Amino acid sequence: MSNLDTWKQVDQYFIDQLIPADPVMENVLKANEEAELPSIDVSATQGKMLQLFVKMKAAKNVLEIGTLGGYSTIWMAKALPENGHVTTLEFNPKHAEVATRNMEMTGVRDKVEVIVGPALDTLPTLEGREPFDFIFIDADKNNNPHYIKEVLKLSKHGTTILVDNVVRDGRLLDSESKDKSIMGIREMFDLLNNHPQLDSTAFQTVGSKGYDGFVLAVVT
Repeated sequence: MSNLDTWKQVDQYFIDQLIPADPVMENVLKANEEAELPSIDVSATQGKMLQLFVKMKAAKNVLEIGTLGGYSTIWMAKALPENGHVTTLEFNPKHAEVATRNMEMTGVRDKVEVIVGPALDTLPTLEGREPFDFIFIDADKNNNPHYIKEVLKLSKHGTTILVDNVVRDGRLLDSESKDKSIMGIREMFDLLNNHPQLDSTAFQTVGSKGYDGFVLAVVT
């Protein structure tokens, strides 16, 4: 059995044991597939992890960069209190349209604001709003360092930032890579190194999505 097969089977075991079957969430993934969106949603175990992060933070104000079909957005929105809110930024209008339908289907539409356009253009429009409690970055990796700089302007002491896909099958170790995603990830780590406002770590993950990882940072 290959490593990936094992990782997938372990993920499925976790899901069977810890995450009750939810046909509505399964329908979200089906809707994304039928709309021919890229199959790059977080896994169910990762979605539940996002949900638990929001609960642990007692977050009321969540920011997401990279909506896709709204699968991760919905996981987080379901963890919010009555007065909680998710602002999610999506570059692709089609993806945003599918995500909006999915949010309506799952009953969280009233808790989510979907903003369409390049995130580096829309992030500055959020300045002046109430700072975010929890921020999830899962978009184009080449812009990760720029996203970190921008979301700091929208944060406060204690804001938690989670960045997905920072290992890329270990390719982040290639200092000579010309892949813009790898270059962006490495530049992000250079930015985080001894950053005066961020206390950070990173962890590697394996599972149904392969070999990757997350950065976790807290604004100090």
